[in-house]
Amino acid sequence: MTEQEFYKLRFPIGEFEKPKTITQEHLNEWIASIESLPNRIASVTEHLSDIELNFRYRPKGWTIRQVVHHCADSHMNSIIRFKLALTESRPTIRPYFEDRFAKLIDYSEPIDTPISILKGVHKKLGVLLKSFSELDLKREFIHPEYGKTYSLEETIGVYAWHSNHHFAHIEQALYHKGKFN
Repeated sequence: MTEQEFYKLRFPIGEFEKPKTITQEHLNEWIASIESLPNRIASVTEHLSDIELNFRYRPKGWTIRQVVHHCADSHMNSIIRFKLALTESRPTIRPYFEDRFAKLIDYSEPIDTPISILKGVHKKLGVLLKSFSELDLKREFIHPEYGKTYSLEETIGVYAWHSNHHFAHIEQALYHKGKFN
């Protein structure tokens, strides 16, 4: 497999690219994407067997089951990050080891619980994100892992991308039907 082929498997929708100017249209599209993720995941995974839930989206990549669990964990962190930035002055958020989380025992469990978590978290996220004022959108947090400050408006885009990125991984794993297991 070439480096380019591997990159395409790793980033099936490409990497997040922040627009020069973030418009209300971007925000509306991103929020809609975030809100729709739980139902999209539930719909595409509803009738999958245990064998299919263990399909990988790329060599040495996560299984569909791990991707769903990861989305729940990641997006629980996201709502906390948004709330910290809304209630504190430029807080430093706490990163975590996603790869280590994916090896914990709960990631081998059925996906009904993480889908329920996603439905609840994304419902709350949608309400929260739609309430942001212009000033709220400019609030920031510091991500120490990247040594970068993120505005909330950019972070909405990042989590919309993250939602679509991992949904594409699930579709990719199903398309390849266990080729990478």
